[in-house]
Formats: sequence, C-alpha cells, structure tokens
Amino acid sequence: MFQPVPLFVGLRYVRSRTRKFFVSFITWVSLVGVAVGVAALIVVLSVMNGFEGELRDRLLALSSHARVIVAGESEGRSQVPARAADYDWRAALAVLRTDPRVRGVAPYAEIQALALRSPEMLPVQLRGVDPALEPSVSAAAATMVEGKLGDLVAGSERLVLGSVVARLLGVVVGDQVTLLVPGESEDGTPEPRLRDFEVSGIFEIGLHDHDGALAFANLDDVRALTSDDARAFGLHVKLDDPMSAPALNDQFGGRIGSGLTLRDWTQDHSSYFRAIRIEKRMMSVILLLIVGVAAFNIVAMLVMVVTDKRADIAILRTLGASPRSVLCVFLTQGLVIGWTGVALGIVFGVVLSMNVAEIVPAMESMLGFQVMDPSVYYVTRIPAELRTENVITIGIIALLITAAATVYPALRASRVAPAEALRYE
Repeated sequence: MFQPVPLFVGLRYVRSRTRKFFVSFITWVSLVGVAVGVAALIVVLSVMNGFEGELRDRLLALSSHARVIVAGESEGRSQVPARAADYDWRAALAVLRTDPRVRGVAPYAEIQALALRSPEMLPVQLRGVDPALEPSVSAAAATMVEGKLGDLVAGSERLVLGSVVARLLGVVVGDQVTLLVPGESEDGTPEPRLRDFEVSGIFEIGLHDHDGALAFANLDDVRALTSDDARAFGLHVKLDDPMSAPALNDQFGGRIGSGLTLRDWTQDHSSYFRAIRIEKRMMSVILLLIVGVAAFNIVAMLVMVVTDKRADIAILRTLGASPRSVLCVFLTQGLVIGWTGVALGIVFGVVLSMNVAEIVPAMESMLGFQVMDPSVYYVTRIPAELRTENVITIGIIALLITAAATVYPALRASRVAPAEALRYE
C-alpha cells in the first residue's frame, strides 16, 4: 500500500523505542498532559453547565418566562399615568394568546411590604396571584408551591411565605403576620396600610432571592392593600420553551399595546448568567494552560529528538529528501503524539461528564466526606450537562495548540545541514 515517505518515517519515529529514556519520558508526559487538560476542561464546563441549568430551573420556579409590564417600570421611571385601568391589558392578552409558543397568561400584582411579627420586622416582595391561573404560567419546578396556592382564596387573607422569611420571623403554618404597605392618601400625604394575614404555607426553592424575600397572597387581597398604581400590576406569561422568550420579545418589538412592554426572564436575571459566563471563560482559560504546558513539553521533546536524529536527518537529505519532507517527518511525529492526547482527553472527558452523578457519590462513600453538604448548600448534588458544541470547541482549540507546538522543532529539523551533521559522526 502506498505511503508517503515523510509519513512513514514520522510514524516509525513514534513507534520506535529511543535509547534516550528522558526523551521517551517527556513524550509520555506530554501525551498524558494534553489528555488530562482536555478531559478536565470538558468535565469542568459540563459541571458548570449543569449548575447553570440548575440555577435556571430554580430562578424560573417562581418566575414567569416573560412579563407584560408598564413601559419604564424596569428603569424605575414614573412617567406614565398612575392607574392600571388606563392601559389596555386585554389587548396585550389577546396578542399573546395568538402566538403558538404561549402556553398560558395570568394577571399578577407585586408590591413591596414590611412583614411584622414582634419583635422581628422584614421587607418582603408581596406577589398577588390568581390560584386558578398561576399554576398554568409557573415553571415546572413550582410544583413545590402550587399545592399551597390553592389555599389563597379571595378575602381569606392568607399568605404563603418563603422558608427564610418564615424562619427569621419565627412563624409556622397557622401563625399571624402583619403586613405594612406604604401608600398615599388623596391629598398626597403618606398613609401606610396594615393588614393581618394567616400563614397558610411555607415554600423552599433553594434561592435566597425567593426564599428570603418572596410572599404570595391572593390577587384581590393584594389589590385591596395598594392604590391603583399601574406599576404594581402586570401579566405573567408561560411559554412551551423558556429559551424562546428572547425571540418572542424581539418579535413584539418591546411593546404590546400602548404604554406596555414585554420583558423576558433573561433580562430579569441577566446578572446571574453574565456572572456564570465570565466564570466559564476564566475557567476555560485557566484549564487551557494545562494543555499549553503539555504543548511546551511536546516542543521540548521534539527539539531533543531533532538533536538526537541529526545523523538520520543528514542521511535522508543525502538520499534526496527535501527540507520540506524532513519538516513533514517531525510534524507527523508531533501531531500523532499531540492529537492522540487530545483524542484520549475527549473520550475520558465525555465518559466522566456522563457519569458524574454516579462517580461523585462513590467518591464520597469511599473518602468519607460529602462534597455538597446539605447544611451549607441548597444544591446537594453535582449536576453535569454535556454539550456537543463545547466538546467540539475544546477539541479544535487543543488540536490547534498541539499543532502549533510542532512547528518550531520541525522547522529546526528542516534546516539541518547534512555535511555539518555528518562531520563528527
């Protein structure tokens, strides 16, 4: 079978047992280093993807995929009429229901209040919902709350509290909590409103933003507590696919009806995911340094091989091999070593990422400690989400790094002068 001479010689150099033990050792260290770096990068990014997905599920547990709100509310501006009746909410509702991606729409009210339970006092975000409609627009993870929302009957003055709020106030189901809501009288003077609510349920999502600040009540009970301020009212929207929320937002151009706008969950929680993206980039750069160090080992190994094979290079040149052929010989040797390490790293990284859920508990039982202590972390397991695009990107970058590492030694080999190399042989 036909095989080019540079490829044949390069593969022969890879398979041959060199007399230099140190060169052979560096070869294996380089291969293992590349494999470890690639595998570590795949596993770490998969785990970070898993935590990102876990965070997304928890954020959407009690949040809608999109909200219809008064334009300017998110920026804190008050340049619109104050009454909710001045806006055509029904037109917005009709527009949303025509889109096949929308699964459900429900009204809500949300105000800032002060929860009082002597001697404690805590600020809470009081959200008024319609129990008959809210489960249809809440995310799947909200099942831990949906069973408690059924008790929020209009006029019952019942409340569902986050676990952190309940613990800090020292209340349990059946206790009374007083809510103080700031307001204004008709002449503009401050007029706080007080109302006693019965705690009918306590929920725990696993995010302090929800467990430590959120409280649910019936929509009519919340409306009775606040003035008819349009900024306190809106529509919750649930989609078949939460990831289509930005596309829905772009399609409607930011406005649904006069004075109203659509805001999706990626905008509401953008700071969380921006922080995760930055962490993933930094971790990728740090772990790529492992591949970089292994690539430097490949450079050192090939330089030593070139020095050791100066006589062989001279003989090849005298037999008619061109400098380009000699260049290809050592490129072949370096690429085989580097790319073998990349391939092994991808295989090990994918296998480890797909079995993190089984490997971590086995390590915990073997070593006698728990990685995610339930007393410290809300998430007690290490999730992993393997993404094909990440594996492909990591593989391509690692291949390019290892390929670049072979260029200098190969160029050095192609410039060996045959007469000078054979003079002292």
